[in-house]
Amino acid sequence: MSLLELENVHAYYGYIHALKGISMKVEKGEIVTLIGANGAGKTTTLRVITGLLHPRQGHVRLEGQDLAQYKPHEIVYQGMTMVPEGRRIFARMTVQENLEMGAYTRKNKQEIQQTLEYVFTLFPRLKERRHQLGGTLSGGEQQMLAIGRALMTRPRILLMDEPSMGLAPVLVETIFDTIQKINKEGTTILLVEQNALMALSIAHRGYVLQTGEIVLSDTAANLRNNPVVQKAYLGME
Repeated sequence: MSLLELENVHAYYGYIHALKGISMKVEKGEIVTLIGANGAGKTTTLRVITGLLHPRQGHVRLEGQDLAQYKPHEIVYQGMTMVPEGRRIFARMTVQENLEMGAYTRKNKQEIQQTLEYVFTLFPRLKERRHQLGGTLSGGEQQMLAIGRALMTRPRILLMDEPSMGLAPVLVETIFDTIQKINKEGTTILLVEQNALMALSIAHRGYVLQTGEIVLSDTAANLRNNPVVQKAYLGME
């Protein structure tokens, strides 16, 4: 049984048919990436998975359990959390308060403290700035905070929407190194990323989305070497 499965998912914005029969799987322990051009339906797919957009047809399952019965905040309780595009941290809260907000689904204070220390180990910069307002952090630090906040829920699967957007190249490498580390320590990841080359360099498998349909799926290594993918998404001729 796959950890996350989408089966023949169709989704609409009004009369616009945004997803046209998406089927995909994420197995426990994997990094799976979803790549495609702007408007291909990547973020829409994440919105459907997290319950923010209800499919008109098809199913989204987490370890075999259909998520249609749950509201978005209830899906977090089931073990799935998203790092949204654009960070969306709480600008007027401190770094520590942002992280504590991420643990709202949990009750055990000792375990919450352990996870907080784990996040500070992962991102020492956040520990240095734990009393600083989130809105005063740099873009890279805000991305670290958004990831840290999501990890505070102790998710079984972490969804990430464009984590490298707007970051300097050196920070992009740092973020992707961290994604790999999080995965190696046991968290399954579904990664939506405009930087297809970086995404395919750390993922195990990938899906290529084009105008609401999956047109390719393969191992990340095979997708990197696919001439069509190279030309369309990796900037190679």
